[in-house]
Amino acid sequence: MLRYAILAIGATLIASPAEAISRYTSTAMSCAEVQARIAAEGAAIMRYQSRNNPSLPRYDRYVSHERLCPVGHIGARATIPAADRESCPVLRCKPEIRERLFQRPWFKSH
Repeated sequence: MLRYAILAIGATLIASPAEAISRYTSTAMSCAEVQARIAAEGAAIMRYQSRNNPSLPRYDRYVSHERLCPVGHIGARATIPAADRESCPVLRCKPEIRERLFQRPWFKSH
């Protein structure tokens, strides 16, 4: 019984992330600082206020390279507001949609 408990704890530790991800407010930094933080840490959560509704906070995880996206996700270009620019280019992970899953071989549109 103890052996199974040790194996379960070990599997849990292996499956969990090794370190916490940093959180920043993108509008408190310049675009270059935002990009440098993401590049230095590999991934970071950036928070900012919604453009359409300033009372609504927005946030997402941004990565320095597509390799840091989870399985089934791809790197997609995105922009977030920074202190010096309204649109700072960054890379965000998004779910990969496989077009072939939605194709119907019996339906041809010409």
